[in-house]
Parts: sequence; structure tokens; C-alpha cells
Amino acid sequence: MKLLKLVPENTNLDFMRWRNVALILSLIATVVSISYTVYRGLNLGVDFVGGQLIRVSFSQPVDVERLRAQVDSLHLGEASISEFGGPKTFQIRLPKPPGDASAANSVAEHVKAEVEKDYPGAKIESVDTVSGKVSAELADNSALAIALAMLGIALYIWFRFEWQFGVGALLTLGHDVAMTLGFFAFTRLQVDLNVVAAFLTIVGYSLNDTVVIYDRIREDLRKYRKMAILPLINLSLNETLARTVVTSLTVLIALGVLMLIGPEVIFGLAIAIFLGVLIGTYSSIYISAPVLVWLGVKPDSFLKTDEKDEAPNAKAAV
Repeated sequence: MKLLKLVPENTNLDFMRWRNVALILSLIATVVSISYTVYRGLNLGVDFVGGQLIRVSFSQPVDVERLRAQVDSLHLGEASISEFGGPKTFQIRLPKPPGDASAANSVAEHVKAEVEKDYPGAKIESVDTVSGKVSAELADNSALAIALAMLGIALYIWFRFEWQFGVGALLTLGHDVAMTLGFFAFTRLQVDLNVVAAFLTIVGYSLNDTVVIYDRIREDLRKYRKMAILPLINLSLNETLARTVVTSLTVLIALGVLMLIGPEVIFGLAIAIFLGVLIGTYSSIYISAPVLVWLGVKPDSFLKTDEKDEAPNAKAAV
């Protein structure tokens, strides 16, 4: 019985032929993503902005505008209402009421009574309350964690390989994070601590794929010292293509199942990692590898002085 092979042996795809087109498209997409994120902002959850989040499930579809008007009539502050996984479940986000926990519980009971009065069968699924001070600390610490993870990864690759590889890894990670942020800004999906965990996972996955490709490029640089840099990188990418496709595909299948039938509370986590894996697979081929060419890496760039002199002398002796 023959084993199933998703990628044929001895593939010879010319990835570097499209490197400039990929660069232009990636630059445009990254600039648009960052600009739109700065302009529109992210739909931050209660974890980061503070307040009270009440999740309500109904026995029938509900008109969101009518529900918003009813909540506003309670004069509890500006309410933000959005669907959560379907037309029968909604998240009601309210400013945190002044006072202790009893005040927050009172607001939740007030909303519950109003909803149950107009919508028989409605049920309060959960009530989450986060203070403004705690939410600010969470936002700062989350941003710091992502930034330190990216910086640490770049430094590791710098020392593990050469500085050109470190720059390539950092640009790749920045591209992946920027594109995922842009997706959340466009779709208005809520960003909470689960999504922050997804960003850290994306950084780790992108690094894993990048290191595999960089390690093969470094091996081929030592093995094929007379080969031009573009054919050499193409060779390295083709040699690691089977591993890249199989790893990414298996992860995407698992995440796809989580998105379709998994619990709603981890939907943001699953879709963020799903998108990050797709973008990370693309960027490991069309960002991390071409960066080495743009930074002037050549087959003899990392040879020692005596090794560089050895090749011309051997050629002269022949």
C-alpha cells in the first residue's frame, strides 16, 4: 500500500519568481491593516476596557435594535449589544457601575428583569465585571507580552543564525500580527484575553515554520557554495515544502472543527489561530526567505576568510 503524499517528491516550484509581487501585495495589505486598526480601533472586550458584560440567550430570534432601545431605557449608561454566535444569543456590554460588587449584581438583576419581562424564556448565561484599573493593566501587560515575545524570538534567531535571519524573522512576525489585527478590526470580532493567547500562539507557530526554513537554507549555503542565491533558496523551500504543507494542513483541520462545532467562548481564539496559521505559512515562504535576498545574503556570506580563499585557489589549481 502506497503512502499518501500531499506534496510530490522532487518538487521544483519557482517561489522566488513571485517574490517582488508578493512583497508589493504584503506591503499594501500590511499598511491597510495597520491604518484601519489605528483608525477604527479594535472591539476590545471587558477584559481590556472594563465594565460589565452580560450574555443573554433567547428562545427565539431577537431584533437587536429593539433590544438596544429597551436596554437604553434603563439608563445604565451607553450599551453595546452584539450577536454572539447566532441570532438567539447576545452580549450586552455596559459601563461598570460605581460602587462595590453589590452594585454590579443589582445592574445585572435589573437587566435580567427587563429582558425576561419582554422576552419569555430568556436566560442570563453569564455576567462578567472588570474594573477600569484591572483592564488597563491587562491591556498593557498583553501588549508587552506580545512585544517581548517577538523581540526575544528575533534575538534568538540572530544569535542562532546571523543578523539577517533575525531581521527576517522579526519582519515576518510583524507582518503576521499586523494582518491578524487588521482582520479583527475589519470584522469587529471581540478581542479578549483568549485572542491575546492566540496572538502568542501565532508568534510561536510562525517562528517554528521560519526556523525550519532558515535551518535548511543555512545547510544549503554550506553545501552549495557556487549556486546562485535565488536557486538555492528555491531549493530549500522545495525541500521543506512537504513538511510545511502537512503541518499547516493538520493544524487547520483541527482549528476548523473547533470553529464549526466548538464552544462559542473559544471561537475568537480558534479563528485567530486559523488565520495566523494561513498567514504564517505564506509569510514563511514569501517574507522570511526573500528578506535574505534583499539584505544581500550570498552563498559565501557566512564563510570564514580561509574558506572563502579556499574556493578560488582550488579553482586555480584545476
